[in-house]
Parts: sequence; C-alpha cells; structure tokens
Amino acid sequence: MSKMKVGIIGCGNISAAYMKNIPNYAHLELVACADIDVSKAEARAEEFRIPHAYTVEQLLDDPQVDIVINLTIPAVHAAVCIQILEAGKHAYVEKPLAVTREEGMQILEVAKRKGLLIGSAPDTFLGGGIQTCVKLIQDGWIGTPIAATAFMMGKGHEHWHPDPEFYYAKGGGPMFDMGPYYLTALVALLGPIRRVTGSTAVSFPERTISSEKKRGQKIQVDTPTHVAGVLDFHSGAIATLVTSFDIMAGTQLPNIEIYGSHGSLRVPDPNTFGGQVLIRKGGSEYEPIPLSHGYKDNNRGLGVAAMAQALITGDGTAHRANGELAYHVLEAMHGFHDASDSGQHYVMKSSCEKPAAMNPLTVL
Repeated sequence: MSKMKVGIIGCGNISAAYMKNIPNYAHLELVACADIDVSKAEARAEEFRIPHAYTVEQLLDDPQVDIVINLTIPAVHAAVCIQILEAGKHAYVEKPLAVTREEGMQILEVAKRKGLLIGSAPDTFLGGGIQTCVKLIQDGWIGTPIAATAFMMGKGHEHWHPDPEFYYAKGGGPMFDMGPYYLTALVALLGPIRRVTGSTAVSFPERTISSEKKRGQKIQVDTPTHVAGVLDFHSGAIATLVTSFDIMAGTQLPNIEIYGSHGSLRVPDPNTFGGQVLIRKGGSEYEPIPLSHGYKDNNRGLGVAAMAQALITGDGTAHRANGELAYHVLEAMHGFHDASDSGQHYVMKSSCEKPAAMNPLTVL
C-alpha cells in the first residue's frame, strides 16, 4: 500500500499524540521530527522510535519527506507553513491556521502557487461523534436545522498549563484557542457562515499562574477572554457561540445543540473524536444514539491521514480538514472581535465547501 512520508516540526506537548497515532494510519509513515531545540527532537525521536531527529532546515531539505505537520506556537504558524510549502512539501498545521487573516490568505496563496495541499486542525469533526451527528442531520432525523447553541466556558489555562502565557497574547484567548473546534464542527453540521456579530471583554486584565512550573507569576492579558457571538449561516440557521476563560465556577451547559424543525440534537464535545450523541423528538427526553462511525478515541492525525488519502487516490473530497475551511473559521473568529469593536455585523468575505460526510466504513 502506498504511504506518504511525514515529518513533524515542533516537539512540544501536543506532538506526542501525533507521534503515537501516525503509525496507525495506513497511508502515513513518520520518518523525521525537528524542533528549534534539537534536544527536544532527539528526545521525541528516541521515545517514539522516529528514524531522524533534525533541525528545521534539515527536515525541510530531506527529499523523502512528503508532508510536514506544523506543531509550532500559533505566532509562527504562518511563517513555518510558508517555509514548508516553499520547500515543496504539503503542510498540515495545528489550529489556528494563522494569527491574522492576512497571514492565512498568504498561506493559501503560496499553496496554490506551488500546487500543494494545506491542511489544518482541528480534525476532531472527522471522528465518530460529530460524523454521527452529520449523518443524523443529513438523514432528516431533526428536520431542517433552524438554530444552534455552543458553549466553551472555563476558568483559563493558567490553572493547569505549564506555559500558559501565549493563551493571553494576541492570537490567543478562548476564541482562538478553542473556537476552531466549535466553529469547524458548526460548519461541518450547518455549512458555511454568512455573517457574524459579537461582544468581547477582558474580565481580568491580569492573571496569576497557579500551575507548576511558574506558580505565582503574573500574566498581562492582551486579548479578549470572554467572547459572545451570533452566526448567520448561508443555510438560514442561526447559532449562538460563547467562549470564555472567565467562568471560575464552571457550568453545566451543553457543548453544542442543534435545533431542527422536528427535533433537537446534542453534539458531543468538539474537542473529542467520540462522545455521546443525544436526540430529542417532540416532548420526549433526550435519548442516546449509538455512534454510526469509527474513530472514537484520541485520533489526532486523522486529518493528515485524509490528506494523504486524497494525494494517493486523487479524491479531493477526502481532504476535508483543508485550508479553505480553516481560513473560513479564522475569518469568523476575527469577525466576532471586529463586530464587537465596530458595533456592526461582520459580513464574511470567504466561504468554503461544507465538508463531505464520511462513509461509516471508511478506514484511513
């Protein structure tokens, strides 16, 4: 069976999940990793038996590498993606695609010029939980989708993350950190977004780190930490999305609910691949629905596997976690902030294809 050879740039916390999972996909072979700190790459290479631990330049110069996964911090997502593409390799980047819309558009333009694919996390919407929901909506279980609600509300990363500072810098905050999961899921379920509006706040201008290793250090907040938005979809559905790092006592709100003309659907946490799907018809209580699709565990890298399948088979619809979708989500996230600053709706300039539903029998 044909395989695409994969390299990873960025050997921080999230790299372990990718390095563990990539060998499980039929079309992927992990051959190299790199980091600005080569000792981190060497440690990961030893831990996961990766043949080569490189500098970034060495990885990009290696002719056997077909796809490079970019796991660097968001501030350099764009610069590293462009490096990868200019080196003649397909790129897949952790969310968000870039920090600014201008950078995101530049990535897409370079990929188009070079004739290469660009993909982006999240790929959780390809998992069994959300794909089951896609099928239920497609099969008419709740009728026509009319509205949706989505909530990601917590007390912030300084309470658990070892290096939480960048979550409170420009390009961070709850919308740019967790918004991609929710917005990507909503687009997968309801289609592309027509316009957004929103209100934002910085409830606590200074945060105190309570996690180890930086306990007691202060963070000056430079991005909104509570974002409440409304989305109008081209399909006619209207959604409410709230993301917050300011809810100190927690909530019991659902992650995502879709309300249709004949029923309601409770969607699992879009930061997971599986989860419980619940449906409610008429006046009945919510009832669980068995998942119709596979990939229910922590299957990070599923989007890379789908990209490889598209490259090998020539089936472009397989490349669902693509750059156009990621850019559409990036623009919407900025749109909430712009709408709050201007006091007006933000009309989306981009669009994207609603990702094709996965076949329940698909094995990547």
